[in-house]
Amino acid sequence: MKSLLALFALVALPVMAAEPTLYGRYEYIALPEIGGEVLKAKMDTGALTASLSAKDIETFTRDGDDWVRFRLATKDASNKVYEHKVARISKIKSRSDEDDDERETTEAAKRPVVDLELCLGNVKRTVEVNLTDRSHFNYPLLIGAKALREFDAAVNPARRYTADKPDC
Repeated sequence: MKSLLALFALVALPVMAAEPTLYGRYEYIALPEIGGEVLKAKMDTGALTASLSAKDIETFTRDGDDWVRFRLATKDASNKVYEHKVARISKIKSRSDEDDDERETTEAAKRPVVDLELCLGNVKRTVEVNLTDRSHFNYPLLIGAKALREFDAAVNPARRYTADKPDC
């Protein structure tokens, strides 16, 4: 009987390890490639992609590849210019306001998408992030469903800042 229980425990172990990590609606996320900035992020299961608040967004070509240069559009951001290779251009049909009670619809916009390393707690993942000016929102970084899957995350909207400060 003991060997049967041990076998069951070994078989069940991968299933238990597959449980997602539970995070709050808002978390701190570090951007190692963007000067190690730590930003408050909104975990939004209703959004598909992640969005980073940026300004002075300018696409250009380098060695035949599409690149983008930008500055962070966050409180207390330095004036530093960052450059990243463009992974793709996303077409955004509409976006929601930070307040769930109000919806803001905009015309379709094309946004450059870059692959960025994000650090949530002690987990680092590379995710697609589109660049747009979010300075009029409360949270400069929005983490959408694709990025949540990369982090193997589930969100409890009743909780906030459940992960420790980023430590990757």
